[in-house]
Amino acid sequence: MNSQNTKQKPPINWVPVIMFSVSTLALLTLVPWYGIQYGYNASAVVAFVIITWLTGMSITGGYHRLWSHNAYEAHPILRVWYALWGATAMQNTILDWCSGHRVHHRHCDDVELDPYSAKRGLWFSHMGWMLRKYPSGQVNFDNVKNLMNDPVVMWQYKYYLPITLGMNFGIPIILGLIFGDVVGMLLLAGVARLVLAHHITFFINSIAHKWGSQPYTDENTARDNTFFAFLTHGEGYHNYHHIFQTDYRNGIRWFHWDPTKWFIKACSWVGLTKNLKKVPDFKIQRAKVKMQFKRANEQLAQASNTDQFSDNIDQWKQTLEKEYDDFKILLNEWAELQTGKYQQTCKTLQEKWQGASIHIRFKEIEDGLKLQHERLQEFNAQFSFVKV
Repeated sequence: MNSQNTKQKPPINWVPVIMFSVSTLALLTLVPWYGIQYGYNASAVVAFVIITWLTGMSITGGYHRLWSHNAYEAHPILRVWYALWGATAMQNTILDWCSGHRVHHRHCDDVELDPYSAKRGLWFSHMGWMLRKYPSGQVNFDNVKNLMNDPVVMWQYKYYLPITLGMNFGIPIILGLIFGDVVGMLLLAGVARLVLAHHITFFINSIAHKWGSQPYTDENTARDNTFFAFLTHGEGYHNYHHIFQTDYRNGIRWFHWDPTKWFIKACSWVGLTKNLKKVPDFKIQRAKVKMQFKRANEQLAQASNTDQFSDNIDQWKQTLEKEYDDFKILLNEWAELQTGKYQQTCKTLQEKWQGASIHIRFKEIEDGLKLQHERLQEFNAQFSFVKV
């Protein structure tokens, strides 16, 4: 074979290869064997559940939403807590994790630059990207300089190995001594928990870029997937997250399963978190309406290429054009209100806001967008029905 047509595979990354191999092998052999031979105490099961939750929440709430995206501010006590249990998850340091994740958002789906690009396959985005030293996975701390000023981040970076070993072995051993089953605690709250926590996080990079809906944007592969939101502490609302990454929420509706959001919010009630960032409802509705227009135009373009719907095409086009004109009017009104809002002096703005005139108009525009979103949904549904 011509050497010019073959790509040499990057060298194997032995540390994660050995870690994943040993932990998975132990999960498939030692964990069930010990359970059959001796059984597990209820304390080991409870520890398994609690530590899995603690490590998962430290990744989603700490590594991801706090440090990667600066979606809120956290008290030093909570940051230390995140750093300890995040190290227990064995997904690298805060600095390494956040640097790679910021690259992922900046170059999402780029097969050369995105560290875990979904366009390189499901296996690659799930964990294959860690098994070899791919150029896209090489860490450059230039994009996390703000984190290098965080003493908690740098403390964890400096002492990551002893912290990780101490948390992963020390905690189960201490609990095992207390409850009289060290081996069972190490296997269930240690090994089984570690493997599960790994794949819960990896699902976000793989499944959440493969299956689900795209209500906000189709400019990348990120999907909203309610089932995987349940498995990943709320990270399954990934289409929303990729377009509004600084929002501390992933599930924006009150009923969306997002324990990370609820935990961050609850912490704000006791002073552990503050300055929780939320994307304005208008921007969310604007993104959804844009996607509805895009899908409607795509369906019309497909229908225009056939004679099957020739009698209705002009009517559908007129309807869509009218909706788009209304959409532009709403956007212009919003822009004018925003400009006027920032140009006012504090005193004048306060008087206007107390008079509720600006506030009411903002609300009217947001409601208008919501109604338009509903009309476009109905339009697309009717159009799809007619096509069938």
